[in-house]
Amino acid sequence: MELHALPQRIGQIRRIVSAHLRHWHLDDLVDPVQLGVTELLSNVHRHARPDKECTVELELFLDRLTVSVRDHDPRIPVASETGAEDLWDEAAGPDALATSGRGLAIVGALSDSWGVRPRGADGKVVWFTLTAPPRALDPAATGVEAGFDALVPLEPIVSYSPLADAPFALPAAAPALAASGPRAL
Repeated sequence: MELHALPQRIGQIRRIVSAHLRHWHLDDLVDPVQLGVTELLSNVHRHARPDKECTVELELFLDRLTVSVRDHDPRIPVASETGAEDLWDEAAGPDALATSGRGLAIVGALSDSWGVRPRGADGKVVWFTLTAPPRALDPAATGVEAGFDALVPLEPIVSYSPLADAPFALPAAAPALAASGPRAL
């Protein structure tokens, strides 16, 4: 879904994402996904240039839920070793008492993996993955048809190459993802 990452919209997006997760019978993932989406949208609101437009996507591949936020700013966020973020080189340095700058560390702590996919001048995608519980994989239980032809195919994570200086991790099931069809928001 496309939106402007404004503080008054973040609560709406959290509710929409929660409804989709519950529809897919992923109730156990609602809290961590809400927190991760909040952190990523807050980063877009605070740091993205030239605008605050972004897209939030949920993709369910086999047993892996991928949540991504795409914005138009090509600058890559980097999480420092101390847990504070050096967001697009704007911070003067990590401060243990800082009230912000820990969004990517939080995303990293709550997820199985996370990373950044550069999109050149078109911006970037920041994503994280979580393991879906087995009951979510049954198409009859989720109401999703076994064939995914009606859904818009999304780019698989494995089609991107990491930059040498950007944090990047592939989900454990990445090789199998390219051969399977997505369930998308």
